[in-house]
Amino acid sequence: MTLMPEQNSQEGSPKKIEEKKIVSWLAPSRPFKRRSKDFYVTLVTMASVVGLVVFLVEGFMPILLLISLLFLFYVLSTIEPETIEYQITNLGVRIADKTTRWEMMGKFWFTKRFGNELLIIEVFRIPGRIELIVNSDMKTEIKKELEQHLTHQEIPASNLDKVVERFSKFFPD
Repeated sequence: MTLMPEQNSQEGSPKKIEEKKIVSWLAPSRPFKRRSKDFYVTLVTMASVVGLVVFLVEGFMPILLLISLLFLFYVLSTIEPETIEYQITNLGVRIADKTTRWEMMGKFWFTKRFGNELLIIEVFRIPGRIELIVNSDMKTEIKKELEQHLTHQEIPASNLDKVVERFSKFFPD
């Protein structure tokens, strides 16, 4: 249990608020989808063409960036994520022993990616959102609890999301 200080106006000394777990569930730490060999062949082919053009225009340094991004994508696509505990508490949302307080959050909504049900929470710090994998049977309980603290509002897809969606149609799977 984490104790958080709260100012007591009568005594002038801080009063501790005990963090209480309201909803808890176990789920993978990130969405995951196994990719086929055809996917990687297509990805490397497209990256090679783009790399050749970038090399002719800019030189060798952007090629290193492209190779490192391909390696990162490969690692994240082949290593399955660990299972972690997500909690909704009276102080905020706790993900693997790190709490984000209610004051730092805005809207929330649900979406699907790679067959996983995702809870997306807008936060007022970089990167701007938290994505949590939610068990489908707990979705209504989680929604009910979050609505007491945050606004439930479906956010339309950003331009980047639309570009990624269109670009992904070129790949197998």
